[in-house]
Amino acid sequence: MLTRLFASTALAMCTALPALAQEIYVSNEKDDTISVIDVKTLEVTRTFETGERPRGIIFSKDYSRLYVCASDSDTVQVIDPLTGKILHDLPSGEDPEQFALHPNDRHLYIANEDDAITTVVDTAERKVLAQIDVGIEPEGMAVSPDGKVAITTSETTNMVHWIDTEAHALVHNSLVDQRPRHAEFTDDGKYLWVSSEIGGTVTVFEVASKEPVATLTFEIKGIHKDRVQPVGIRLTSDGKTAFIALGPANHVAVVDAQSFAVEEYLLVGRRVWHMDFDPAQKLLFTSNGVSGDVTVIDVARREPIKTIKVGRFPWGVKARP
Repeated sequence: MLTRLFASTALAMCTALPALAQEIYVSNEKDDTISVIDVKTLEVTRTFETGERPRGIIFSKDYSRLYVCASDSDTVQVIDPLTGKILHDLPSGEDPEQFALHPNDRHLYIANEDDAITTVVDTAERKVLAQIDVGIEPEGMAVSPDGKVAITTSETTNMVHWIDTEAHALVHNSLVDQRPRHAEFTDDGKYLWVSSEIGGTVTVFEVASKEPVATLTFEIKGIHKDRVQPVGIRLTSDGKTAFIALGPANHVAVVDAQSFAVEEYLLVGRRVWHMDFDPAQKLLFTSNGVSGDVTVIDVARREPIKTIKVGRFPWGVKARP
């Protein structure tokens, strides 16, 4: 009798649990929402509300928590990705735009655009550990795979700021071209890629020396150079290929990540901003702010295969396995 009851209860619990699927989460900064796309069907399955003007989004290491920069609410929100419920807010400083999670899965590094600081938050204790002065209008954030270095880019100062994560101290500044927007480490931590939106370039640094080893430029036939504005960067895990979102040029550049040669350009939606791969890195999803949609790119074929309508002005993109 007890065995049958236990089996019946277990079956009911399994039936009640949502089926897990690989998903892509997209922040819509004008709608104050997150759109969730099913990787298998390539359809939006649900939408949930956030604070005002969500931009940067990132997951905890076990994907049980979604962190969202609610920029105009001056907070980072912690959300249950399965239910869309806001669990609590974290102190973040004013106007958080982008952030990066330390490999310890606990310390969050946040760029505060209005205050010219980088805020370090302990997500477990929900308190600020440090605030580090950086350049004017910081936006891009990254933490090295070994957790030793955090990077902030400042748009107006045109600098990359190197931060010692143990000391919470600024240790070096590197000049780049105008309006640096995004920073991305290679998986092995040897190189750092930084996009400069108005400068129209991407600078690649050797992390050990903090010296630039390459500067990439872009030229698309029929598109004025002023519209070629690099923002988001995604690198394949094998270190062979980089995809670079070129903003109002409405293209993604495909780059050989070893020779730094631009191989081709892929047409996507209007004002392509950020990107992320599905967990298998077979598909690349781009947020296209002005057209309010996401372009799905077949990575192997280097070909856009679908456009998915989301909310107004999609900004951040993150995959959840």
